[in-house]
Order: sequence, then C-alpha cells, then structure tokens
Amino acid sequence: MRYRLTFVAGLALGYVLGTRAGHERYEQLKKSMRQVAQNPAVRNTAETAAHQSRELAGKALHTVSEKVGDRVPDSVTNRVRSLRERNAAGSGEDDWGTSNT
Repeated sequence: MRYRLTFVAGLALGYVLGTRAGHERYEQLKKSMRQVAQNPAVRNTAETAAHQSRELAGKALHTVSEKVGDRVPDSVTNRVRSLRERNAAGSGEDDWGTSNT
C-alpha cells in the first residue's frame, strides 16, 4: 500500500510540475531533440550502430538456424526469408517507412 501511495504521489507531483512548466518548456525540449536528431555526427553514429546490429543479427540467424534446424515452423521461416530478401534489395526503409539517412 505504501508503494501505491508513493507512486500516486509521484504522478501527482509530475503532473503539477509539468503543467507549471507549460507549453514553452515542451517546445524548448522538442526543438533541442530535433537539433540532436539532425546533427550529422548523431546520424552517422546511429547509422553505424544500425549497420553493425544488422551484421550481428545475420550472424545470430546463421548460428541459430544451424542449431535449431527444421524445428522452426514454416510460417516463421517464410517470414524471415521475405524480410531478408526485402532488406537485401536495399530499400533502407523499415516497416514504418523511415530510414536512418
């Protein structure tokens, strides 16, 4: 019960402080985040991380497929195959139509 009261008190305090900060603070944070997201160094780092994660995922897929073999359902196998073919085509976009570049 004490933890619930602490949680509710935290929510109330956050709400009050958030409403006092107002719309100006929200806009300031939004502008700062936009500047960070448009920074070339940040974009290059994000692209490098995405590329490395794709490589590691490919290695993991190979290792898992060797160990699991034919025990994976066909629906999963077909979905993974179609995703890999689509990504190999070089569209660079994810399911939401966004890309790192």
